[in-house]
Amino acid sequence: MDTAQNTETTSWWERLTERCYATSTATLARNVKQEAGDSYAALINDLERPLEPRFEQELAKQLTTDQPTHFSPAKTLMPVMMQRFGLEERALQESGQINQADYAALRATCNACSAVGDCWKAMRANAKLDECHDICPNANAFETLAAQ
Repeated sequence: MDTAQNTETTSWWERLTERCYATSTATLARNVKQEAGDSYAALINDLERPLEPRFEQELAKQLTTDQPTHFSPAKTLMPVMMQRFGLEERALQESGQINQADYAALRATCNACSAVGDCWKAMRANAKLDECHDICPNANAFETLAAQ
């Protein structure tokens, strides 16, 4: 009987803890951004770092609604997105396959993208080409470059 009561209490406590965490995740993410700038920058610029799914979702929302000044989608996300299309950033530039003006335009489009949070999550999840094509405003340009 004592075990059943303990299990019941633990289950109740786990549910309460889970609800409290779920309710405070947005605040936690916002506080990390506001009060721990270096840690926040490390979190959003490291696409390999494992994150708790709800916390990751909150960070993605932040990137979509209020992109921090120390985050550049073209620097963090575009090289990974290009890899999904079979392109290597450095090889394109060195081969002359793309001129500086066109490359700057691709970067500007990436930096102005309204789906940066979705892209960030997709790049973290190693999204397949179909999903990348659906969210990336540079997808057609990347396909053209890959076909050359």
